[in-house]
Amino acid sequence: MDPALAPLIERVRAAAAAGTPLRIRGSGSKDFYGEPPQGELLETAPLRGIASYEPSELVVTVRTGTPLAELEQVLAQSGQSLPFEPPHFGPGATVGGMVATGLSGPARASVGSVRDYVLGLELVNGRGEHLVFGGQVMKNVAGYDVSRLMAGALGTLGLITQVSLKVLPVAPAEATLRFEMTQAQALQQLNAWGGKPLPLNASRWQDGVLWLRLRGAVAAVEAATRALGGERLEAGSDWQAVREQALPWFAERGERELWRLSLPQTAPMLELPDSPLVEWHGAQRWVRADAADAARLREAAQRAGGHATLFRSARPQATGRMAPLPPVLERIQQDLKRQFDPAGIFNRGRLYPQL
Repeated sequence: MDPALAPLIERVRAAAAAGTPLRIRGSGSKDFYGEPPQGELLETAPLRGIASYEPSELVVTVRTGTPLAELEQVLAQSGQSLPFEPPHFGPGATVGGMVATGLSGPARASVGSVRDYVLGLELVNGRGEHLVFGGQVMKNVAGYDVSRLMAGALGTLGLITQVSLKVLPVAPAEATLRFEMTQAQALQQLNAWGGKPLPLNASRWQDGVLWLRLRGAVAAVEAATRALGGERLEAGSDWQAVREQALPWFAERGERELWRLSLPQTAPMLELPDSPLVEWHGAQRWVRADAADAARLREAAQRAGGHATLFRSARPQATGRMAPLPPVLERIQQDLKRQFDPAGIFNRGRLYPQL
């Protein structure tokens, strides 16, 4: 057992016996996400380092207190990456926070989410038991996939201590194209392009402009660039700023809250309080709005077949951030919480007030 793990397990067992809530924290870069954190701090910083890395196998196993930037640097040295482009949202962002929040960057609609790249993990449950799920190979799922269940659970089911991830080679070619068009035109065009054999990787529409990123083989990217037209931009083209929400569009929202609408890619243009920033070929739409617009946004997203989440708010104690669950899913969530964390000590109320 990792020497750094023993004191954490003892801490969990003591908290379970006393019913003391614990707040799991890596660097705190994503403390803003989800319901307001509560409980005594349980830091994952001691769980640091890459346990194993086999570039030829496209698998890395890493402790969850490891800085995400450190992992990405090691992968880059072998010409590999985490293709879902996890956002950091601050210095020191950790691998554990990446998995717990389940957040992905611009390429998510084309390459998949964090959950799709989790092969296995180790965690400490609410009884202080150190459990191992999944493995270090891509074909390893049989029965209930507990490993991927932890992605996006915001630490409410246990303390993730180590995770095995699938990685991929960096694409040999990339190009960004710029088009001037309305939001409705952009959504229609993205749907049309999605039905063709094009190396689409990421897209963003805002304020009358569509940016499209192509990635893949050199021949495929060059052929698609000629076929699609538009203005070809220099490599990069603010995609890092999109990933980290560092674009002026996000800063200019002022005190207005930032909402995330998760929708089917084919969802039409919606009536919203402000012009959105559209990503993921139409499946993710960021909206600046006032607190009073919450019901309107949730209703619009639901009508379109999706849901709305209050992503960032200047009100520290703002609640009801996550979209309400249907009764069946809420019951499943509660059953999972009881199985993994019977005393309810982990990140109490972080995902939903009742969990």
